[in-house]
Amino acid sequence: MAFTPLHDRVLVRRVESEEKTAGGLIIPDTAKEKPSEGEVVAVGEGARKDNGELIAMAVAAGDRILFGKWSGTEVTVDGEELLIMKESDILGKLS
Repeated sequence: MAFTPLHDRVLVRRVESEEKTAGGLIIPDTAKEKPSEGEVVAVGEGARKDNGELIAMAVAAGDRILFGKWSGTEVTVDGEELLIMKESDILGKLS
């Protein structure tokens, strides 16, 4: 099943966080938080102004992004857990 977000929505795959701290300590699964970094899988066409003009999306498929801890809605697409969020929930792109 292919999924295409509508309007200014973005489909995101979480990127797993590091298993160790900078000091070399191993972080157990029970202490890990869900990562707030992800990769854009698909984007909608963009939002529309009141006059109907399309506002282009600032992100594209393949971009690595940061988003808020409570951003998005978790969904399962083809057995994979992904997030759907509005473009405004994205804090920035990583280069």
